Amino acid sequence: MVTTAVNPYLDGNFAPVHAEITTDTLQVIGELPPELSGIFLRNGPNPQWSPKGNYHWFDGDGMLHGVQISNGKATYRNRYIQTAGWKTEQAAGKALWTGFAEPPQMENPQGPYKNVANTALVWHAGQLLALWEGGAPHAIKVPELETIGEYTYNDKLVSAFTAHPKVDPVIGEMMFFGYSPLTPPYLKYSVVSAEGELLSTVPIDLPIGVMMHDFAITENYTIFMDLPLTFSSKRMQRGEPMMLFERDRPSRFGIVPRFGNNSNIRWFESPACYVFHTLNAYEEEDEIVLIACRMSSTNVLVAEGMQPDPDGDIPRLHQWRFNLSKGTVREEMLDDTPGEFPCVNENLLGQKTQYGYIGKWADATLPLFDGLIKYDLNSGKSETHTFRQGCYGGAAAFAPRPGATDEDDGWLITFVHNEGKGTSELVVLNAQDVTGEAAARVLIPQRVPYGFHSAWVSEAQLRGA
Repeated sequence: MVTTAVNPYLDGNFAPVHAEITTDTLQVIGELPPELSGIFLRNGPNPQWSPKGNYHWFDGDGMLHGVQISNGKATYRNRYIQTAGWKTEQAAGKALWTGFAEPPQMENPQGPYKNVANTALVWHAGQLLALWEGGAPHAIKVPELETIGEYTYNDKLVSAFTAHPKVDPVIGEMMFFGYSPLTPPYLKYSVVSAEGELLSTVPIDLPIGVMMHDFAITENYTIFMDLPLTFSSKRMQRGEPMMLFERDRPSRFGIVPRFGNNSNIRWFESPACYVFHTLNAYEEEDEIVLIACRMSSTNVLVAEGMQPDPDGDIPRLHQWRFNLSKGTVREEMLDDTPGEFPCVNENLLGQKTQYGYIGKWADATLPLFDGLIKYDLNSGKSETHTFRQGCYGGAAAFAPRPGATDEDDGWLITFVHNEGKGTSELVVLNAQDVTGEAAARVLIPQRVPYGFHSAWVSEAQLRGA
């Protein structure tokens, strides 16, 4: 008997949904807090057509799922992000690009890879942007979730745009970067004003192109991670993987003043590792403190060429302390429980926070999360909310209570899928009581596939208050 292996990222709740729907009031189990007003958004891969070649989870066309909450009621809509590539393939009626699991299509007149805008979201200067680190962001109209188009800062954008820009909650400036895999300069660093003007872009020297997925900011500094997941055209010419985790290369962390450049960046070395996502960073006397989910190695984009690492691709919360006076670095594991998709109260991003939240990694071969962990970073203690049996969630967003004075006074919001029933819901947790029952569960009228990153945009932000 001949069997055909099913790609797990095209099966079950990783499989795409194709219907774009808009609902009226949704059924709520429990009670939505009356002060909770705004829109919860989640971005993720949702291929429009059957893939061309091998499919990687990172390849799917971006789709936004949004739940708008007001006066204790909720509505839902989902929309494809209509990138240029999405429109080209829609007109053709089939996939025209391969993805990360295939060699780049250098002969494709629209580029070797499709900007799928499927990874994350940021709200800045009154505009929602959908992000994919290989190209320009896409402006999105809210709450309609209609695609406006590529957003290039009046054609001042001269690099790719990270999926994880950072917005200073005090000044309102946004920092971002773009990396180049094979052509120097391998890193460009940019600052955008609170009003949305691209103020500066400077090159940062790296010895080789690396996959730099995230970074961090403090009140005065920006922190880059030159980690040994490298790109090499020479490897590719030898028939070896273009991207490879090089365990014999150290990890380097570059700390630069916010409006600094390559002349005043300081580099710190530590053992080889990989970090997809940072939780936060802050300044404490002579030290810069970084908290992030660290892996000993990663094979996430390399299907071959690496020896198995029993601890690879398992993220755990770590802390680094970079002493600017002594030039030293101290690395410490904060918890051995695997977890990813970290978030904080973004009103305190870049400042010392007492609390942080991550998705609890389920004991599975796929990126499934069976709960949320709340860390008290002062005491080192943690609390866990476990989803109901057979239910898995994704990235959570923290929604602060309007007018709150306590850092954790607000809600953790995420989509959760019931594997047995095939149904999805929005779960709203009281962040000050994460071990308790959800404050509300909003039933979604169609399945919400597992995806990537989420965002909360408050009613005040939507109004421009």
